[in-house]
Amino acid sequence: MEKIRLGKTNIMVSQLGFGSIPIQRDSEEEAVAIVKRCLELGVTFLDTANAYTTSEERIGKAIVGKREGLVIATKTTARNREDVEKHINLSLKRLGVEYIDLYQFHNVSDSNAVKTVLDPNGPMAVVREAQKSGRIRHIGVTSHQIEIAKEAVKSGHFETVMFPFNVVTSEAAEDLLPLCREYDVGFIAMKPLAGGMLENVAIAFKYLMQFPDLLLIPGIEKIHEIDEIVTVMKETSAMTESEQQEIQRLREQLSTKFCRRCDYCQPCDMGIPISVVMQSSSFVKRLPPESTFSGWIAAAMEKAAECTQCGDCEERCPFDLPIREMIVEYVHSYGEAKKRYQERVNTTH
Repeated sequence: MEKIRLGKTNIMVSQLGFGSIPIQRDSEEEAVAIVKRCLELGVTFLDTANAYTTSEERIGKAIVGKREGLVIATKTTARNREDVEKHINLSLKRLGVEYIDLYQFHNVSDSNAVKTVLDPNGPMAVVREAQKSGRIRHIGVTSHQIEIAKEAVKSGHFETVMFPFNVVTSEAAEDLLPLCREYDVGFIAMKPLAGGMLENVAIAFKYLMQFPDLLLIPGIEKIHEIDEIVTVMKETSAMTESEQQEIQRLREQLSTKFCRRCDYCQPCDMGIPISVVMQSSSFVKRLPPESTFSGWIAAAMEKAAECTQCGDCEERCPFDLPIREMIVEYVHSYGEAKKRYQERVNTTH
């Protein structure tokens, strides 16, 4: 497995990492087997998060006796000292490790969140203290908003940034990636398969491998998925003209209805969390149904069903997406998926 330097951390990691959101859907036995298979194939970077329910514990069970040489990354959504401290300790316990290689502030979405995270008496102080004590080695940030990611890189406080990068959402290539290179911040590319929307693995990864300093972390749910990706990356050759044409076709097909989660469409007068609604099909594919059809996701979809079709969001969208039409489609498909799930539950009982 090809290795790259992860920015100023100076850590050498496999260019292909492991994204652990989908293993929440697997049985524990399947999840552990998937992680072990990744290790066998030479994957050394394992990414998880406090918010990914069973993910940390399953990774912890898979790496018993194999910690050396691995780079373990996890995240916190907490925005206050007490909860950050709790999350650090819980992650260490779940993962069964004495230290975390990369600790990331998860989904920092606006300037206020950046300020909160960087408060010298707030969350960053706790992480710095954990760093001094050896429980954390490096500090990173994740975001879906490109201007916020750039702000975080320029702050000088983060050694890595995680941001969506794929055939469809390739905006980061223009200025975020060059900025990371300028500040020597490691770039971790999430959603290389566009959250499951890209099915052509060969084209998706051949495109991304044109950027040799990207750390790619696809979400893996089945062993055959990681096997296929590794095969593609080992056999990669220069992109053919037909493959470049296919990329253009995919962009034209998907970009007209692909939400970048920039949230420029907000605020919604009805309180609809539009970017959450736009992810609903991905949630259905990647998350456990118990989580997808209850809690905050279900609440968001109930709100979406109340959309008045005013169109204010579309006027603010920089990508000219037909948001009103998309909300109707996502509410319908979510409802159908929920109905099928409930029928399965009723049948088993």
